[in-house]
Amino acid sequence: MKSFIPWIGGKSLLAQKITSLFPDDVDRYIEVFGGGGSVLFYKEKHANLEIYNDLNRNLVNLFRCAKYHRAELQREIAGYFNSRELFEEIKEKLKIPGFTDIQRAAMFYVQIKISYGSQSKNFCCYKKNLSPDYLEKIEKRLERVVIENKDFENLIKVYDRPKALFYCDPPYHKTENYYDAVFTKEDHERLKSVLSLIRGRFILSYNDDVYIRELYHDFEIIPVVRQNNLAKGMYRELIIKNF
Repeated sequence: MKSFIPWIGGKSLLAQKITSLFPDDVDRYIEVFGGGGSVLFYKEKHANLEIYNDLNRNLVNLFRCAKYHRAELQREIAGYFNSRELFEEIKEKLKIPGFTDIQRAAMFYVQIKISYGSQSKNFCCYKKNLSPDYLEKIEKRLERVVIENKDFENLIKVYDRPKALFYCDPPYHKTENYYDAVFTKEDHERLKSVLSLIRGRFILSYNDDVYIRELYHDFEIIPVVRQNNLAKGMYRELIIKNF
């Protein structure tokens, strides 16, 4: 199945390739930088224990509301429509407290849906489908998924086991400014350090970048090419794994 939201850096075009590399003997699957969850949703089940994590609180709140308050979220979303004025109003409202989790989730859902490139920054002038009907399938898929809002290092250490599989899709090197959460060069290196010490296995997505190739030179690096979502042509990426 597909994710219910588009997301900057989403892996819908690479989900098949990524999941084809998953080992069979996994008893827990952890998406460390969950984003839109395209890889999570690609299969009905990856393991008996599944964890979705992201540092973006609005995103995590949306996932939790889709799981626990789906009907109420659908009703809230149904009151919105596609317009530039509404988009700008939502951007301002999300900066202030005072709204319920369901109200915030609905606003964030609409903001993503009608923004250019799913970046939540600029209004997209094209007609977008805001229908929340698909959330019924999302609710069912998330029934057995644990939803976390933790720093990646803490999360990895908490869930690490010999049969754990971590899928990591961090902000790409030199594209960190596209994301709301701060991700520095030190964070890239901290991620590499913690992944180097795990007992489980990891699969990591990155842009094809000299710095990243050098940082992960001790691991298997698989170059892949996909269509560029925001421009014509192809985009080169890397899949990195420790098994």
